[in-house]
Amino acid sequence: AATASPATTAPATTAPDAADQVPIVVDGKTVGTVVISFPPASQSAAWQARGAILQAVGYGALAAVALAAVAALLVSRLTTRPLAALADAAGAVERGDSGAERLLRPGPGELGQVSAAFAKMARSLRRVDQLRRDMVADIAHELRTPVTILQGGTEELLDGIAGPSPAKLTSLHDETLRLGRLIDDLATLAAAQAAVLTLHRAPADLGKIAAAAADALTAQFTDAGLTLTLDTPEVAVSADEARLTQVATNLLTNAIKYTPYGGQVTVTTRARPGAGVLTVADTGPGIPEADLPHVFERFWRGTGATARSGTGIGLAVVAELAAARGGTVTASSPPGGGAVFTVTLPAA
Repeated sequence: AATASPATTAPATTAPDAADQVPIVVDGKTVGTVVISFPPASQSAAWQARGAILQAVGYGALAAVALAAVAALLVSRLTTRPLAALADAAGAVERGDSGAERLLRPGPGELGQVSAAFAKMARSLRRVDQLRRDMVADIAHELRTPVTILQGGTEELLDGIAGPSPAKLTSLHDETLRLGRLIDDLATLAAAQAAVLTLHRAPADLGKIAAAAADALTAQFTDAGLTLTLDTPEVAVSADEARLTQVATNLLTNAIKYTPYGGQVTVTTRARPGAGVLTVADTGPGIPEADLPHVFERFWRGTGATARSGTGIGLAVVAELAAARGGTVTASSPPGGGAVFTVTLPAA
């Protein structure tokens, strides 16, 4: 910097590239001027610094764009792969392929939840379809025997091979009744499976219902030579009385079928915390351990089933009706013999 008085003249020099002049004022009079200048080298450094900053910003922007593109690509792949797999699995379900859920791919967050829900739905659909196929096959199997007997017997009568004797007509009539019972049982099973839609829940006395069902079957117990023991105190449950009567009746009918002459059937009701329990126990041959997991399946009549055993639908109806009320039914066979069926229902 340089200072000059008004009488002093600055020597001639080369003008700087950039300068600022500031007057010096003393007692209101300008006595001099301060000249601030930057040499060309300083300006060059500033321009270089600005260029370096702009270059760094540019490179940073390019890097940010590249990283954003990579991140978008990764997110896109993470999102589209599970969706594409889900579309393939849906197509497999539509075609009826088994194991469609194996085509699914794990996904993040909600996509993973959707894939898991779809896999669960696919398994449920496959199970329902298998149940439908099994039921059609079981019905065909059950119908085949009486229809074959009826067809053969009527053809014998039409061809004159056998005459219309009382024994022959009785046999044909029995097969007709068997067909009627099968149709009734199928209708009952269908109603039981839809019972959750037609329930009329109300407080009901489990003991009273069990006793009434047993009283209605007194003649059958007498004909079978069985002793019926009731221990049915009042137990309040939340249930449809008509459906609950059907549960008790089916269990008692099952006990009559499998308990030999001179045996005993015991019916008890008990109250438990939050539930009511109905138990039907008999002194029959019991249930083989291998058959216990299957006793509530449709058309299951056990390894030692005979024509007297029925169609194998009664216990399936009991299981459906108990489940429709939020209850459970179990079967057991004590070491000493006999069968015990226990129905647990929510308390009123």
